[in-house]
Amino acid sequence: MIMYRVRKSGWVLLGIIMLLLVACNGTPNAASEPTGQATEQPQVTEATAEPQVTVEPQPQVTVEPAKTVEPQETEEAPVEGQPPTALESARTVISALKAGNMGTLASWVHPEKGVRFSPYGYVDTKKDLVFSRDEVEGLMEDSKEYEWRTFPGSGELIKMPYAEYHKEFVYDADFIGVAKVSLNKGLGQGTTINNLNEVYPKENYDFVEYHIEGIDPSVEGMDWSSLRLVFEKMGQDHALVGIIHDQWTP
Repeated sequence: MIMYRVRKSGWVLLGIIMLLLVACNGTPNAASEPTGQATEQPQVTEATAEPQVTVEPQPQVTVEPAKTVEPQETEEAPVEGQPPTALESARTVISALKAGNMGTLASWVHPEKGVRFSPYGYVDTKKDLVFSRDEVEGLMEDSKEYEWRTFPGSGELIKMPYAEYHKEFVYDADFIGVAKVSLNKGLGQGTTINNLNEVYPKENYDFVEYHIEGIDPSVEGMDWSSLRLVFEKMGQDHALVGIIHDQWTP
């Protein structure tokens, strides 16, 4: 009986020892506790945001409708090797008259008929003075007083050297700058009879008129002035035969 208790006590003691060993060593398959060291986490790099581009509003451009330009009558450029037209001839002559270049003017004068000077629109074939090429070339320096007909209204004799006549009855206005230009068409008409086409028939002659309607509005157009250059047709060429001045007359 005693032996049975001793054996039983031994088994109990052995069991207690086994329990203590298990408690001290822990469960063999148990997961180990974390050591407390910080686990290095992968760095997350945030994407760098690109700067936003601010687009400024562009000003609106208003396109105005194109203006309609009325076609202007233009002279054709002279063709090299061909005789000048009446308009081209007149352009050279009027430039010479403005400059007082009598040498250039003389080169355009008709070689046989010369050039007739008419102070007014009516061409008087008996009283108007006619000068040859050679005479025209020296007219500006000629001090002789010529009788150029009479003033309308008063009947007073127009007697003066050519240089004075040139200023009063040839280039007395800015014909190149402001005048209207026409070919074989009269623009100015006053009380004086215009017999140009009777003296210079259009079959054989061309004329170019430079016309200024008037400058001072207060005189209601009574200061208009015209200069007509008459050319005889010589084949395709032209020769100056008449310089007709015209203006308002009482």
